[in-house]
Amino acid sequence: MQRSIKRLAVIHTGGTIASRPSPDGRGLTPQQAPSVPGLTDVQVHDFQPLNLPSPHITPAHMLELAGLIARLAPEHDGTSFDGMVVTHGTDTLEETAFALHLLLSTPTPVVLTGSMRHAGEVSWDGPANLLDAAGVALHPQSAGRGPLVIFGGDIFDARTVTKVHTTAVDAFGGYPGPIGRIDRTEDAAHVRFFATPEQRRTYAPHSLNARVDILYAYAGWRGEGYAGAQAGADGIVIAALGTGNLPAELLPLIAATEQPVVIATRTHAGPVLPVYGYAGGGATLVEAGAIPASFLNAHKARILLLTLLGSGLRKAEIRRVFGEAGF
Repeated sequence: MQRSIKRLAVIHTGGTIASRPSPDGRGLTPQQAPSVPGLTDVQVHDFQPLNLPSPHITPAHMLELAGLIARLAPEHDGTSFDGMVVTHGTDTLEETAFALHLLLSTPTPVVLTGSMRHAGEVSWDGPANLLDAAGVALHPQSAGRGPLVIFGGDIFDARTVTKVHTTAVDAFGGYPGPIGRIDRTEDAAHVRFFATPEQRRTYAPHSLNARVDILYAYAGWRGEGYAGAQAGADGIVIAALGTGNLPAELLPLIAATEQPVVIATRTHAGPVLPVYGYAGGGATLVEAGAIPASFLNAHKARILLLTLLGSGLRKAEIRRVFGEAGF
């Protein structure tokens, strides 16, 4: 019996997985997109819309990437890819993954990966991560889950994954942890998911060009930097303390702000819960007009706020999306 040939789209955007030592001796730079190793009975089609280090990736690039994936999706052009892999630098990978989570409605699996070490190192983790990403993208149980992230065999949800270490090979984690795992025995890939797919809402913003500033709370903060954000930004996200609390000095500033002010937490994990009633406590911030970010960290809350602003939503509608965890 002839085995069916699967079709995989691999979309390269740069990052360490594409990097090598620069010929001018100035350090690593993205140069050559990697190839997927060891696949059989798979047609691989490569695309390279970008070749950037991830600190150079902008929300506009994320929207461009979403547009490319949508054009490649089978329901749009009949290409009939069985899965898609996106290679990306690790510094902003979680932001791109979450943006795609908000923007893509295709059921075709989309899996992001990268590497912590470059191709010139004997311990380069790029090929294994790329092969794992291909295995997950081509697995039937990956369909309909939204974009996934894979590193070191662990499969993460785009909403909760975050980079947890600056140099370790297993640099990605995030509460409550992986939603699945891929392991290999000889030529076989064994994929197991620990969670069922969830319904999610997607958006079609006209752009992601709004200005949303992130401010970071600390002991003794009196609002330094807030006036500049208030004067120039379309929205503000604050990485607040604990369950979403701030020094008392921030309360009147937020109350006087017309733009959406979203309260995330600088804590590694856990939701924002407006329970404290002292001046600057979460309950008083909500009374003053602030919007709790649920379980999103500050940089993902910013991506959601950019998406909602780009979709034309007003402050009350934005509050409702964050309140309903509509993401």
